[in-house]
Amino acid sequence: MAYETIQLDATPGGIAVLTLNRPDKHNAFNAQVIEELTDALETLEEQTTIRMVILRGNGKSFSAGADLEWMKAAADYTRHENEEDAYKLAEMLRKLAELPQMTVALVQGAAMGGGAGLVAACDIAVALKDTRFRFSEVRLGLTPATISPHVINAIGPRWAKALFVSAESFDAAFAERIGLVQYVVEDQAGLTEMEEYLADLAMQAAPGAITASKRLVIDLYGAEIDSDLSHETAKRIAARRASEEGREGLSAFLEKRKPSWAQS
Repeated sequence: MAYETIQLDATPGGIAVLTLNRPDKHNAFNAQVIEELTDALETLEEQTTIRMVILRGNGKSFSAGADLEWMKAAADYTRHENEEDAYKLAEMLRKLAELPQMTVALVQGAAMGGGAGLVAACDIAVALKDTRFRFSEVRLGLTPATISPHVINAIGPRWAKALFVSAESFDAAFAERIGLVQYVVEDQAGLTEMEEYLADLAMQAAPGAITASKRLVIDLYGAEIDSDLSHETAKRIAARRASEEGREGLSAFLEKRKPSWAQS
């Protein structure tokens, strides 16, 4: 697919950069953005040489949420058409959350509604200190339904409910405090520094172990801690110990050398 609203680039070292590229619209969502993001994520999912995916927005804002023209058009959709439309957004966010690689959102300007949903769906988020966030859907008579699973996972039900019903605007420091982002930086130089730091961490970790660790959280979050769960976790670590990566990692540790996947 030839992209018009996003950019997808990759470095020889195995880092992919997925950029929202509608700066004149503050990278707001519409059907085309969702379709192109979905295609890009499906492409990245199959790329075993990609070790880390960076999500960013071109221009002043990370993403202002839903495009006004898109929302106007949706007002004339049937309920079934609206459901199909919303399902595509929900599936795109799920694909982002379940990418096998480490995912990092680099956030600036504004991350509103669906834009904040993108942040929540990534493994790690770094925001400039003056970034503004808001779940503004109730002001439009709507709910943040499609992004809600990822936001609730990120910040928990108590804060999710408070911010969903109030549509309160908040800054990066508050977003860090509630868990929507993990790091806040002062300026663009800080953002670049964190990008390089996280890329180094990704390159020192076994790709398959990253994928399995992400799956561990997705599958086991909220599970009852009982004997069945003990068996399940034992099976998972046993599989990793017996894997090629597990054997190589242990050998490298005992031989005091870098494992085969580690990049300097």
